[in-house]
Amino acid sequence: MSLETKVMTAMKEAMKAKDQTALAALRAVKSELLLAKTSGDANGLTEDEEVKLVQKLVKQRKDSARIYSEQNREDLAEPELAQAQVLEQFLPAQLSEEEIEAVVAEIIVRTEASGMKDMGKVMGMANTQLAGKADGRTISTLVKAKLS
Repeated sequence: MSLETKVMTAMKEAMKAKDQTALAALRAVKSELLLAKTSGDANGLTEDEEVKLVQKLVKQRKDSARIYSEQNREDLAEPELAQAQVLEQFLPAQLSEEEIEAVVAEIIVRTEASGMKDMGKVMGMANTQLAGKADGRTISTLVKAKLS
């Protein structure tokens, strides 16, 4: 089932349940899908592109929530986090920090990285290998810790 079909089904359920938070998040996904369809090629989006699109939306919401929290605006942060949770159901299962750390360690051994000068090489491989399964910020933090 395509992401668009899943989103439409979830939107119908959110409308029936009168869940405004979920509905706002799902409408954002639908809007992004429509924009990607009209601006992209005629073949539509691949599954990887759909995952990246949803990841981008989740990241935007988490970043906004973090900023709101820093400014003591929990009233604005909570809806952003709730929307991020709704969107995360459309992502593949995320790896734990230990699993990500193991993959990063294996990449460092394989590339023979020895310091921060090799971070770009390690990050490139890690982002490719962990695409859709881990947050870029988490990967970056672990790579920095291992290489320094």
